[in-house]
Amino acid sequence: MKIVIVTGSSRGLGASTVLECAKRGMGVIVTYNSNPEKAQEVVKAIAGIGGKAVALKLDVGNSRSFRDFRTAVSAQLKAIWDRETFDFLVNNAGYGLYAPIADVSEEQFDGLFNVHLKGPFFLTQALLPLIECGGHVLNVTSATSRVATAGVAPYAAFKGGLQVLTRYMAKEFGERRIRANSIAPGAIRTELGGGLTDDFEAMLAGQTALGRVGEPDDVGGVIASLLSDENRWINAQNIEVAGGYAI
Repeated sequence: MKIVIVTGSSRGLGASTVLECAKRGMGVIVTYNSNPEKAQEVVKAIAGIGGKAVALKLDVGNSRSFRDFRTAVSAQLKAIWDRETFDFLVNNAGYGLYAPIADVSEEQFDGLFNVHLKGPFFLTQALLPLIECGGHVLNVTSATSRVATAGVAPYAAFKGGLQVLTRYMAKEFGERRIRANSIAPGAIRTELGGGLTDDFEAMLAGQTALGRVGEPDDVGGVIASLLSDENRWINAQNIEVAGGYAI
């Protein structure tokens, strides 16, 4: 059985991803930051379809906590799956902030940086010894790194940095046959950044070739598919999953 860790998987895109992975027979480690009840609901849903999952607390914005998280992962791998390694890491956790460059505070900037770039860098570093040779690191970035949208400059800049980091991961992890790719969702109907207003959603839908904004399941299935052996020769790529946004 393949085992996947998906950060920020108690709701939204992350929850869809772990459910899709479980449907494909993967064992799942769900992570949450502040809502253990939601995480347990996801674990229960996975059990309901015959899967096996566990939830662990993780604050991706606090890199000092990663060593303890790795210890917790090791303990759960042994207790539940009788393994010392896992196969796939999906760096998904994140949050949004809408503010023009002129109004962004240094504290807001640092918070976004810690979660969207520093966190994935050092979490991957911390967990790398536990990733099975032939595994996969998949980073969730954003279509805002391609299409400039006023008000999300720091978020988009760090997502763009994560795309570059992904290529370097693929280069450096290749000796262990660990692939690294990123996916860039467009507008998705989730709670990220407080959700979408009706007017903003209509505007985004009008700029999308398929005529709507995305749902979490539009992306979760893509992530699960990319982790599979069917896509074993896709490496060092950023794949936009946005229904044809701003083309």
